[in-house]
Amino acid sequence: MELAKPEDHGFDAGRLRAIDAFLAERYVDSGRFANTQLLIGRDDAIVHFSSNGVARDGGTAPVDAQTIYRIASMTKPVTSVAFMQLLEEGRVALDTPVHHILPELKGVGVYAGGGGDTAFTTTPTVEPMRMIDLLRHTAGLTYGFQERTPVDAAYRAGRIENWHGNLDLDGFVAALGELPLEFSPGEAWNYSVATDILGLVVQRIAGKPLGDVFRERIFAPLGMDDTGFMVPADKIDRLPDCYAFVPGKGRVMYDRGADSAWCHAPKLVSGGGGLVSTSLDYYRFCRMLLNTGTLDGARILSRKSVELMTMNHLPGGRDLASMSRSLFSESTNAGVGFGLGFAVTTNVPPTLVPGSVGEFYWGGMFSTAFFVDPVERIIMIFMTQLSPSSTYPVRREIKTLLYSALT
Repeated sequence: MELAKPEDHGFDAGRLRAIDAFLAERYVDSGRFANTQLLIGRDDAIVHFSSNGVARDGGTAPVDAQTIYRIASMTKPVTSVAFMQLLEEGRVALDTPVHHILPELKGVGVYAGGGGDTAFTTTPTVEPMRMIDLLRHTAGLTYGFQERTPVDAAYRAGRIENWHGNLDLDGFVAALGELPLEFSPGEAWNYSVATDILGLVVQRIAGKPLGDVFRERIFAPLGMDDTGFMVPADKIDRLPDCYAFVPGKGRVMYDRGADSAWCHAPKLVSGGGGLVSTSLDYYRFCRMLLNTGTLDGARILSRKSVELMTMNHLPGGRDLASMSRSLFSESTNAGVGFGLGFAVTTNVPPTLVPGSVGEFYWGGMFSTAFFVDPVERIIMIFMTQLSPSSTYPVRREIKTLLYSALT
């Protein structure tokens, strides 16, 4: 990895180093995080890369550029790019009804009553669920962890989101076809399993497993050799421990690197949250998007497809503050719309942090995050391993410090 001089790319090197000191003092030395890793790029140059902390409990080996992280919902943009590749080939469209590809979802209705020991009652959807609803999370679906409605309670009761449970991707969608939607598609926004369903759409259209689609169409062309749905045996020493924050207890072990669940192929291949990757691999994915679909001679998407993905697709140009019913997502709501696979900043002042109109971003449940600012041509990737991602405001803190380092 070659680092460019920050001063040659409009950054104050001292202020970038101050971010490292901030992360070390506030998060690693205090024990809030076991480790942190930060990559900042501008144009096609990495201007800052730093790591802090150890990879595994009781060990001394630090995290470094070779560390492989569970990136959770940072998987969603990858699935969305794969879908857009199929769209470019004329094999599907944004307004294609989802049940045309996944007949298991034909006739699914909107929650009208029931739940628990009582059978659900439903009403018909006003409009069919379309592919764009999956990409922008307006499909009426949810996540079991939302704990907000009888519908998400049914997700939990059926354990249908369990990656190592009893359902494969086909069975997962079939199970969802037996449950109601929380609202009619297009009427609201709710963070959900929509991108997992999109993964099956990609798999069915491509006619091969989702992991193979990713490898052939995205990872191999971009040189993302350490990204996939599991960690091979010869790389398992590069996977750090993963933690969860428990109120009253603090940081507790969630998944040990040495015997991780990610050592095994998942039964439910999650296009919404299943990938592992490195900072350098994901940086190449972000560079492709910043460069409007191409990197080092590999064309992944057209310029116009990337432009379309990074526009706000919420109905009426609204933002999440006016459309979201979600109790949790990887985004703030004010001044933020949603594109085809990630959040998009539409109005900077309501976000209360520095930024640019048109920047797009997302994160994962283990507190990983990325953003791409096409105005300033900046890429930021942050890695650590602690859930839930809402535990600490580290993302907005890093973003504030990063923009303060611009000259």
